Amino acid sequence: MNNNKNIMIVGVGGQGTLLASSIIGQLAMDCGLDVKQSEVHGLSQRGGSVVTYVRYGSKIASPIIERKQADYILSFEKLEALRWADYLKPDGVLIMNEQEIYPMSVISGLAVYPIDVADQLISKGINLIKVNALTYAQEIGNSRAVNMVLLGMLAYKLDFNYNKWEKTIKEHMSSIVQHTNLQAFAMGWNLHDRA
Repeated sequence: MNNNKNIMIVGVGGQGTLLASSIIGQLAMDCGLDVKQSEVHGLSQRGGSVVTYVRYGSKIASPIIERKQADYILSFEKLEALRWADYLKPDGVLIMNEQEIYPMSVISGLAVYPIDVADQLISKGINLIKVNALTYAQEIGNSRAVNMVLLGMLAYKLDFNYNKWEKTIKEHMSSIVQHTNLQAFAMGWNLHDRA
């Protein structure tokens, strides 16, 4: 039986995608699984596209996820969801934050940001879960905790229990920000009832 999981986390620079992937990878390793990770940066310091691959299971040969091989895509930004959707397996799940961060081509007027991203994804037959993670992060008073809301949504669908997630998150955070980030994670974890 193949228990390997392929996860892509996509977004733009500065959204916390790398932290989310690091937490997943560390938790999987702590549970005795083979883990491979890889990061691809665009102009990440300037809001460019960032994608991270996290693969874990009994035996993982390569960190790279090919097209149609991702079990989950966690997208921190709408346009990035559309950009990477072809990497999702036919029975995979795409969790998309509805936040829009305009790329330089849109800001400069050379391109137009599409208004129908969700419709395009659904028309491709993608199992799409939409969430406005920024709104939920703002509810707990920290708009920077969007990544933890999204991680919580994904974490609920994976094979690790809540206490292990909580422990790993604490190991990745300073004590100053632990409480807020754990609140955001819990909020995301509990969103499955509404998503």
